[in-house]
Amino acid sequence: MTPPAVTGTAAATQPIRLLDAEGRLVESEANAPWHELAAQLSTEDRLAMHGEMLRTRRFDIEAGHLQRQGKLGLWVPSIGQEGAQVGAVWAAREQDTLFPSYREHLIALHRGATMDQIIDIFRGARHAGWNPLETRGMRIYSLVIATHALHSTGYAMGIRLDGKSGTGDASTDEAVMAFYGDGAASQGDASEGLVFAASYEAPIVFFVQNNKWAISVPSTRQSRFPLHERARGFGLDAALVDGNDPLASFAVTRRMLDAARQGAPGYIEADTYRMGAHTTSDDPTRYRTSEEEESWRRRDPIARLAAHLREQGVAEAVLAEQDVEATELASDLRRRTLEAATAISDDIFDHVYSDPHPLVTEQKRQLAEFEASFGGEA
Repeated sequence: MTPPAVTGTAAATQPIRLLDAEGRLVESEANAPWHELAAQLSTEDRLAMHGEMLRTRRFDIEAGHLQRQGKLGLWVPSIGQEGAQVGAVWAAREQDTLFPSYREHLIALHRGATMDQIIDIFRGARHAGWNPLETRGMRIYSLVIATHALHSTGYAMGIRLDGKSGTGDASTDEAVMAFYGDGAASQGDASEGLVFAASYEAPIVFFVQNNKWAISVPSTRQSRFPLHERARGFGLDAALVDGNDPLASFAVTRRMLDAARQGAPGYIEADTYRMGAHTTSDDPTRYRTSEEEESWRRRDPIARLAAHLREQGVAEAVLAEQDVEATELASDLRRRTLEAATAISDDIFDHVYSDPHPLVTEQKRQLAEFEASFGGEA
């Protein structure tokens, strides 16, 4: 039986967009306030954003190659989603705390994590990748879907209870951002996070990258209404933004974060697309068409911002120099990864608890015994 038509579907909702696919400014009365916010970004800022997107993509591609060669156990690509991420992380202020899932490579790099630390997560050489106390408010990757929606909300509630937000000074008030995808939005933890955020007026913004596919399940099957409309039902301010438009992503996130600091939690649905596989264990050709992929390739966020920069008078040589730098960084990462030592198996068990734990100690002994059974080949 065919379900009745639903009004307010994703197809009928237009995202906030400041740059079109050719990098031209989209001027309108409705866009005027957003352009005013985007004006906080100088040409130098926009050029730096372009450089970060380029570096992240080259890193991303190289990591995929390394996984195929057996140097990583798994890789999670973010190709196509750089525009949403660069706008959001540039909109955050230095005092803000960010909770990623596992695809926020650009955000992690911007906030102080290194390429090697991200790589080490996926080659099984580190528990968490980096120490959150040594990055600029960047928490560790969460590979369990949507659990960090609760962690980030609880942290934001603590900020409010500690009086670290709501003073009216955006330069010092702290806010939180939680990043996850459309698939995670279907998890119960994500909805519970919205309940507590709204009820306690927590200073948090949920930044949901709707990349259209939760592995092989399309977002249109997960929700008959746009995700941002669902968030409004929980009592949050919500917006739909063109996730392949870095300027729009910046403007909307900056406004949402500053409102959250004053007790109005927000929700941003970034309309974007996962150009690659869900992970390197996935084959997207089994569930989506090449025509769909090509239509989104024409909306590439890096190409869009590059076209805008040319309109702003940035020389082609400057953009080419950024491209060379990104390629060299990825090549150097490849060399370091190939030379990196194999992780010591004891590291799996060390630092899980602050004090020795009998079960962990026994597991460590069992693994050592198992490895020893291979003799010198282990």
